[in-house]
Amino acid sequence: MLDAVDTPFRVLPNDLDALMHVNNGVYLTMMDLGRTDLLLRAGAFSKIRGQGWYPVLAAETIRFKRSLTLFQKFVIRTRVLGWDERSFYLEQQFIAKGKLVAKAVVDARFLSKGKGQVTPAQLLAFLEMEQAAPELPDWVATWIESNREMSMELDVLNEQVKRTS
Repeated sequence: MLDAVDTPFRVLPNDLDALMHVNNGVYLTMMDLGRTDLLLRAGAFSKIRGQGWYPVLAAETIRFKRSLTLFQKFVIRTRVLGWDERSFYLEQQFIAKGKLVAKAVVDARFLSKGKGQVTPAQLLAFLEMEQAAPELPDWVATWIESNREMSMELDVLNEQVKRTS
């Protein structure tokens, strides 16, 4: 599960927006498929589902450098950057013709049906993959902190909405 996985794709007509390049939202859907492929190739997907566990995203950010166009072939390279007490952090790169098209970082968590969160430590122990988390790059640590601040702001805003509804 810690090795990078390349998932091949080809841009189809329904992936395009009015400007004839891949719609921004389609990138996020394709990223889901890349993460699923990572779990499948690691032999973890059916084991995790068998426990009633399932992945969810807490946050994701994507940066675009180039466009993908109709029928263009590309891969999504998905890799685990590391984890902490709550989340796994993944990088997903869109690569076409040997060039980086887009790069995303994802805060992924696992939940258990009716039982709440499954920690990375619990998941790795269940998969018999216990090991120390790799050190996260500085930019990812900054991104995590920024998202935690935003989450706290959302909690405050949610309370305000409750009082005015």
